[in-house]
Amino acid sequence: MLRIAARHIVITGASAGIGLALALAYAQPGVVLGLMGRNAQRLDACARACEARGARVVVAEIDVRDADAMGTWLDAFDDAHPIDLLIANAGASSTLATTRDWEDRARMAFMLDVNFHGALHAALPVIERMRARRRGQLALVSSLAALRGMAISPAYCASKAALKAWGDAVRPMLTRDGIRLSVVMPGFVKTAMSDGFPGDKPMLWSADRAARHIRDKLAAGRADIAFPGALALGMRVLGVLPARLADAILSRFSYVPGREN
Repeated sequence: MLRIAARHIVITGASAGIGLALALAYAQPGVVLGLMGRNAQRLDACARACEARGARVVVAEIDVRDADAMGTWLDAFDDAHPIDLLIANAGASSTLATTRDWEDRARMAFMLDVNFHGALHAALPVIERMRARRRGQLALVSSLAALRGMAISPAYCASKAALKAWGDAVRPMLTRDGIRLSVVMPGFVKTAMSDGFPGDKPMLWSADRAARHIRDKLAAGRADIAFPGALALGMRVLGVLPARLADAILSRFSYVPGREN
């Protein structure tokens, strides 16, 4: 049996993809899981699977964009089960189909609301309580796309970069309060979200593999969890290359919208 130090764990976006895999990775006797998602049917299926592994599960059908609902539910859960680990995982994607496509204000706002503000709506209420207890752990699920913007998904890259920047900025202050914060930056993971990505998907991991990797690195206290390693290194290098060269490399990997015929 895997020994998990965190016993009260909240995961947003738990009804599918990496969130579902994380819920299953943490599910075992003695663990209380708070699982958030928007799809009640998939969330219920996730809860049943986690309970079958011995975990106690509390579910919440909440949109992470609803700050008030998030805060109310998280406070109630924390009153009953002081949160050891919060994984702000819920996210959405947006890609440009062709060079004639464009992300207007509404699309940009939606991506930022889900991927950035949604993560803060989960993290901020929990941080206040963890600071009072002087213990706890947070994981913000960003993306390798945070390391270098790509023309095929501007709003997604911007939202994930904002989340990484915020996590890096507050980490030293939280560390002084006894709270560990990790920024998680997955590459391509086999999920419904990645299935809709039109570009190349090198070094694709399964959701189960990604979840186990995240779980193990969080247990080790890693502040920066970027994977796969080779792809993470490549994205970091792109970030320091001259812009024209980096743009040309990304174009070769089909990370620029295609032209319409």
